Amino acid sequence: MSAPPTIMTGPTRSVFQASRTALAALMLRDLVVLRKNVGEFVLRTLIQPFLLCFVFLYVFPKIGQAVGGRGTSGPSNFATVLVPGVVGISVMFQGVQSIALNMAQEFGFTREIEDRVQGPCPIWLVAMAKVLSGAVQGLLSACIVFPIASVVHAAGVEADISLHWLVVLTFVPLACVAMAGLGLTLGTSFEPRNIGLMFGFVILPVTFLGGTYYPWTHLAPVKIGGFHWLQTLVLINPLVYVNEGMRAAFTDAPHMHLYVVYPVMVAFGALFLTIGLRNFRRRVLS
Repeated sequence: MSAPPTIMTGPTRSVFQASRTALAALMLRDLVVLRKNVGEFVLRTLIQPFLLCFVFLYVFPKIGQAVGGRGTSGPSNFATVLVPGVVGISVMFQGVQSIALNMAQEFGFTREIEDRVQGPCPIWLVAMAKVLSGAVQGLLSACIVFPIASVVHAAGVEADISLHWLVVLTFVPLACVAMAGLGLTLGTSFEPRNIGLMFGFVILPVTFLGGTYYPWTHLAPVKIGGFHWLQTLVLINPLVYVNEGMRAAFTDAPHMHLYVVYPVMVAFGALFLTIGLRNFRRRVLS
């Protein structure tokens, strides 16, 4: 009786190696799509920050309209406050637009998400690929917006820019990941048909109370009976910490202590990723 034939098997990859390859492929796919739509990405990134700087730092000084407010030293001081603010808000909007809005389409009429989750990789890895892709887009938007926001101003209005590279290289990527996690949380929390409510009930309050136009430290005069109610209330807003960190990275303007900003930003990022990954899995399996 002859021996059974030997089955030749090739080298096998570990789960970690397979997951790493799948993650790289998913991110590469998103970056290829981004490259094909780079014009749309640049326009989406620039319009709002450009208009903010154009109106507040160019038009207002030209027409003699006061900017800033009590406690500031004029337009140049306001420019120093606004430039890192528009970088922070650009990072946040990229996280929301690149993930939450796309996810509304993929879970909605296109059902594109079904093709991704059927691949040979864990469901959470598909969500993490979206987060990392959104973080990369947020980082690119910061690189595009910052130099433009620094030069769009009227004559005599100068933003006091001072780069602190250690903060730039550590905080900006952290903020991009956290805001991408926010995009994942929002994209998996709102039904596609209700995505418009997200902007009215979440994005608008976060934007206007996020310290884009003023430092958090300047909210102290807003109080009732000695209680700084607004300064306390906005501490639940993650954009406050993003903008305060951006001011620490790009200017010498007063800002929240970095030993507060960094841990809270890490905590927000972990919270958003935890909620987003759980909701993503639940939406996919439902």
